[in-house]
Amino acid sequence: MEATYKISVTARPFYLAEQSNESAEQYTFAYQITITNEGNVPAKLMARHWVIEDGQGQKQEVRGLGVVGEHPEIAPGESFEYTSGVTLNAPVGTMYGSYQMMAADGTEFEATIAPFILSMPRTLH
Repeated sequence: MEATYKISVTARPFYLAEQSNESAEQYTFAYQITITNEGNVPAKLMARHWVIEDGQGQKQEVRGLGVVGEHPEIAPGESFEYTSGVTLNAPVGTMYGSYQMMAADGTEFEATIAPFILSMPRTLH
């Protein structure tokens, strides 16, 4: 059987009103990420790269090792979930990026994180 390297990433963002300060233009969001190994080789998450853009066009990039202090190893058919957060200077923004993965056979590959929208309730229709 040929090795396949396939990681799917889903994001579920939500607004944290209690941690936001709208009068100071600080809008805080959390996002729950689910990383699923749809390939047939175990893979370890080595690093992350995020691009975060607010509704005013301000862009920031975040790079780092692992996620939430971990380097999860995800077996075929298994998932890893974590929750993190970000504060924007606008009530709407987007996030996207990638995870650098290392398969158990030593193959490095990238898992794409498709863009998702961060939106304070009642700002998008």
